[in-house]
Amino acid sequence: MLWPLTVYFAIVLLLVLMLLGLSAVLGQRHHERATGLPYESGVASTGSARLRFGVSFYLVAVFFVIFDLEAAFLFAWAIALRDIGWTGYLEGLVFIGVLLAALGYLWRSGGLSFSFGSRFRPVR
Repeated sequence: MLWPLTVYFAIVLLLVLMLLGLSAVLGQRHHERATGLPYESGVASTGSARLRFGVSFYLVAVFFVIFDLEAAFLFAWAIALRDIGWTGYLEGLVFIGVLLAALGYLWRSGGLSFSFGSRFRPVR
């Protein structure tokens, strides 16, 4: 019963090979010096792409991912609120409470302070 999957895989592979072959045969060939240079938004790039970023940029990214994921849970919770009843409502409130406690901890410990010279110090 795997023959439909095998036929599908063969058709996809044939299509990919055909498109790559047609692209190689019919495609334009550029041999100018500027062809391999990076070019973005109409401006030629200058300088190195190896820039050092401060830790605060990574912290912002991590905090965004964490709180964005939690927002997805809260949206699903809000949509299913009528179906989950009071137990689900109370569990959602506990979840929001944990989020607020984590946000308060980050704020109090300086994890959200991005001024120069500030350091993240765990609260004791």
